[in-house]
Amino acid sequence: MKSFILLFQCNDAKGIVAGISAFILKFDGNIVTADQHSTDPEGGHFFMRVEFIIDDTRHSLKDLKDDFLPIVRKFNATADIYNKHQLLNMGILVSKADHCLIDLLYLWRSKELLVNIPFVISNCNQHRDLVEQFKIPFYFMPAKKDNKMEEQILKIAAETDFLVLARYMQVLTPGFLKSYNKDIINIHHGFLPSFKGSDPYRQALEGGVKVIGSTAHFVNENLDEGPIISQAVEYVTHKDDLENLLSKGRNLEKKALSDAIRSYIDYRIIKYGNKTIVF
Repeated sequence: MKSFILLFQCNDAKGIVAGISAFILKFDGNIVTADQHSTDPEGGHFFMRVEFIIDDTRHSLKDLKDDFLPIVRKFNATADIYNKHQLLNMGILVSKADHCLIDLLYLWRSKELLVNIPFVISNCNQHRDLVEQFKIPFYFMPAKKDNKMEEQILKIAAETDFLVLARYMQVLTPGFLKSYNKDIINIHHGFLPSFKGSDPYRQALEGGVKVIGSTAHFVNENLDEGPIISQAVEYVTHKDDLENLLSKGRNLEKKALSDAIRSYIDYRIIKYGNKTIVF
């Protein structure tokens, strides 16, 4: 038995669900879960995530994708099919703050985060002992603003499926994003779209907010403006100083980042413009 996940989006129209169901039945498959959303049943945009199983192991992922093309063309859709049990290769980049890194390594070791981690790259060598305790290759890249060492990072990251910036404090250049050309997930230690850039908790404190948050989002060429995947928040009061906000924020950052990665590796995210649909 093989398990697959289909992500599908197009302009809303009649017959989409029937067409997808008929396609799965053609392979004698069975739908396990199906989630759908339309921005407007009349003239809106339609999104669907379907998890299905096929008993006949002779059918490959390529067979399914090839046979699904007529439906893609009929509805002028964007779609892809994934092998549910194929582990993705997730590279991690991190700077000095290590709380997100530690959390990801723990979740990975406890098999709560089902990915391969081929490496951790950091511009702080202090993380080497920690990472090597998990028997994961560690690369010290002393990147800084005037020498981001992006060519070296790209060589190491070539075989990854996606990257995670677990509080990596170097801004990746448009050239890097174009060359890598795969998804990159960043954790921003602030509640976007407010409090962009550096020192967001100080910004929040000075703004007198009653709620702080952290945001996991896809990276694009605009700083802290990529499509948001997940956010975590906590109420604060006038009694909280900057140290309190930083402490509370670290827990929020860990949660938002791990939630985003889980959604990503479970193929629950569909990008739509600068937004995401997360099933």
